[in-house]
Amino acid sequence: MSTPKCPICGRPAAPRPGNRAFPFCSDRCKLIDLGKWLGEEYRIPGPRAGDGADAPARPEEREDDEP
Repeated sequence: MSTPKCPICGRPAAPRPGNRAFPFCSDRCKLIDLGKWLGEEYRIPGPRAGDGADAPARPEEREDDEP
C-alpha cells in the first residue's frame, strides 16, 4: 500500500495516529488549506446559502391564498 500524498504540497503524508494533521503532511499544510477555505478559494457548486432561492414564499406574499 502506498503512502498518501498531501493535497497541498504533494509530499508523503504519514497516516494516523502518528500524524495529527492527516491527510496533510504537516500542520503548516493544514493551515494553508484552512486559509483557502476561509479566503473562499474553494467553492461548493450550487446557489449561495442565504440568497432565498430555495426558501418557500411567506404566506403573506403568496397570491393564491387571497380570498
